[in-house]
Amino acid sequence: MIKKAMILAAGFGKRIHPLTLNNPKPLLSIGDETLLSNTLKFLEIYKIKEVVINVHYLGEQIISYIKKKKFNLTIKIIKEEDKILDTGGGVLNAIEYFSDSPFLIINPDTIWSSNYIKEVKLMENLFFENEKSKCSLLVVNKKESFDQSFEGDFNLKNNLLNRKKKEDLDFIYTGLQIIKPEVFNNLSEKVFSINKIWNNLILSNELYGMESNSKFFHVSTLDIYKRLQEKYFKH
Repeated sequence: MIKKAMILAAGFGKRIHPLTLNNPKPLLSIGDETLLSNTLKFLEIYKIKEVVINVHYLGEQIISYIKKKKFNLTIKIIKEEDKILDTGGGVLNAIEYFSDSPFLIINPDTIWSSNYIKEVKLMENLFFENEKSKCSLLVVNKKESFDQSFEGDFNLKNNLLNRKKKEDLDFIYTGLQIIKPEVFNNLSEKVFSINKIWNNLILSNELYGMESNSKFFHVSTLDIYKRLQEKYFKH
């Protein structure tokens, strides 16, 4: 059973300007809570015990927010002080906190409803049943996305993800994955995207995916944020 998770919260949120000029994206409100609190509450419901959060841009605001709020989680903050390390580098920088055990990586700009709990639990069960599993992504067909401007990230066939035909990339990464620390072994780069890990696993047919049937709400742009607030998350 997975007990640890990492929230990626270091980004600049440039596509949400001007709202993120003075506020980090994870602290934007959605309904009556922030994106970050929505993610943390989801992890609580999922019975995660320990959470690592990486911060960089306006990181002190996130640290202050965590100190003021009470969550039934042990939370460790890791500052990327000198420069932002990107998604892969950010995880590598925190990898010692996960020992050898698989853990969740989750993005706080997806709105995580309770509908995802059963789906992630099924994905976790499949992950541990398959001895070959090193990384598994929760994906959704792009037709289920509120933001219809998304291009697909992957093809999904027989529970394996690939990027062979760009015109057939129908699946979007939801922002949640299960991963083994070993996939970060022998990496010398400090700054890199998690896509590097995924592409390496695709080459060896080892990047697994599970399709979510939940409607995909993701705070991608300022326009989408405003439309989500207006249609679904009014105070």
